[in-house]
Amino acid sequence: MSNKEIAEFGEKLQYGLDLAERRMLEEKALHGEDIVVSTDKGSIQRIPASEAIKNIPAMQ
Repeated sequence: MSNKEIAEFGEKLQYGLDLAERRMLEEKALHGEDIVVSTDKGSIQRIPASEAIKNIPAMQ
């Protein structure tokens, strides 16, 4: 694989991961569910998926 092919693969992989995360959050928000997140200081919190989805950028 060339460096260009590796970079393209990485971009496609990241897009797929972002899409999967967005779909998971949308599904959880639809059912009023929470997600578990870790803060910068390492504590664990539960937040509504509908709030978490507001913090991710729009898909292109």
